[in-house]
Amino acid sequence: MADLPIVVGVDGSEPSLRAVDWAADEAALRGAPLRLVYASLWDRYEGALIAQELGRPAEEVTAPDVVGTARQRAARRRPEVQVSTDVLPDEPEYGLVRESRTARAVVLGCRGRSGIAEALLGSVGVTVAGHAHCPVVVLRGSHDNQARSGTRGRVVLGVAGKPEGAAAVRFAAEEALLRGVPLEAVRAWRRPGHATTGHPPTDFVQGHPRLVGTPAHLHELQAAEAVEDALRDAPADLEVHRRTVEGHARDALLAASHEADLLVVGSRRRHGHYGLQLGRVAHGVLHHAACPVAVVPEPS
Repeated sequence: MADLPIVVGVDGSEPSLRAVDWAADEAALRGAPLRLVYASLWDRYEGALIAQELGRPAEEVTAPDVVGTARQRAARRRPEVQVSTDVLPDEPEYGLVRESRTARAVVLGCRGRSGIAEALLGSVGVTVAGHAHCPVVVLRGSHDNQARSGTRGRVVLGVAGKPEGAAAVRFAAEEALLRGVPLEAVRAWRRPGHATTGHPPTDFVQGHPRLVGTPAHLHELQAAEAVEDALRDAPADLEVHRRTVEGHARDALLAASHEADLLVVGSRRRHGHYGLQLGRVAHGVLHHAACPVAVVPEPS
């Protein structure tokens, strides 16, 4: 694991170069090598920034120019990190998913350009996050294209409804420890339509009372228990904050992302299934979170 690289998909755009900065910092934290890859079938227009830096027309920018500029950027940011580059003769989503088989993580920039489009994630990011074999980090937030060290002082973990999300918990805990910040575990819960804050509804079977509904406070208690279950193997030296929120999970995590340096969610993989593997919550935060989002694959 120690020699597995952090892979960055670069295309000459400003968001991809910001991803290089972020990944270089991450590689330095983990003592990992950095691998910068360019898919040759990406749109040529994304090389406009590189053309400006090289002082050449955009049509003269080549794939080696793209990865070479990214390598120089990483070297300036973190000279102690070992950096390698490669050009992938493939569509970016397929090439990066293959790269994920031998990567510690894959890092991508968010390719929104203006207006509503800035809030949306491109198809490459969605495909890679939904099919990668390792965690995928998408650089949401900070649309000035400058990667900065953590300013919020916390990593947020979205706790799923089932306790099998161990991979996401491990990744989030490790990130928090490396950064020296607390881990905030968030679990959303929803009040059933019939629930009240008082006693649950009852019915009588052969003269004996029987619960026919669950009060809201029991759902909140179940959410708190889910958080405890998820964190049962968290490192003893990790500062953990536990929080339950009434409402939709997507909305709770989007709100938490405004106060986080990284938001971590799990994504369950279904073997033999080739469609979209992202759940609604992961899909929603990838498109709209205010901070970088890590999607961690969970085996089925």
